[in-house]
Amino acid sequence: MAGTDDAVAAGDDALYVLTAVLLTPAKFPSVLGDDYPEACGALGLPPLADGYGLVLGQDGAGARWTVVIDDVSLVAVAIASWDCGMEYELSPDERTVVSALPGWPLALSVSAPGVPDPHDPEHDPEIMDGPPLTPPNTETWGPAQRRLGADEIALQWASWREQIDDGAFLTDDTGDASDAEGADGTNADSPDADSKAAPTTTDSGDAVTANTSGSDTEAQSSRAPHAGIRRVLAEVRAYVDSPPPLGR
Repeated sequence: MAGTDDAVAAGDDALYVLTAVLLTPAKFPSVLGDDYPEACGALGLPPLADGYGLVLGQDGAGARWTVVIDDVSLVAVAIASWDCGMEYELSPDERTVVSALPGWPLALSVSAPGVPDPHDPEHDPEIMDGPPLTPPNTETWGPAQRRLGADEIALQWASWREQIDDGAFLTDDTGDASDAEGADGTNADSPDADSKAAPTTTDSGDAVTANTSGSDTEAQSSRAPHAGIRRVLAEVRAYVDSPPPLGR
């Protein structure tokens, strides 16, 4: 997290920086959308290939602001420094500021000292095109909560995978006794088994195999393909025909 002495220009007031996040095709707050264009759309931004940096803070009156800048490298360095416990003064050049959006798109539990508690700025039609940004609702099940759940699974997957011993799922190439024994208890190597499996021949020499499971064959032929499988295959083909959006 940046120190509260860090500030960037937001209109005529200074912004006390609380944190910053990346909004790029490779890394973006997934709670805002399933892919990069959708996350940009939540903020009313065009999905530029290079992405943005989002600087979240408060002005001198305590109002929440999100400053969007196009200096992605600066924000990336700041985040990496804070993650290492190092101080880093995030002060973007005014020429890199794309827009200053009222509100926060993400929930923050911190605030700047010495200023009023975080609140939405008063509506000013000259600088606000719409209502202030608000974090997605994650209290009830919905797209935002689903994406958060997927992120948690991705974070924990490696540790879960380490708990599984692949050796427990390996099969013996030589098989076991149950494989060598038929369903009726007859050993596959016995003459009786061969006589059951061997086809009979007609006077013309054509081989004819006895159908000992006609009911099973009829059941399989009458079974309709699963609708879910057809849907998944159709979606896979769609990804081949039209590549997914950036960041998905």
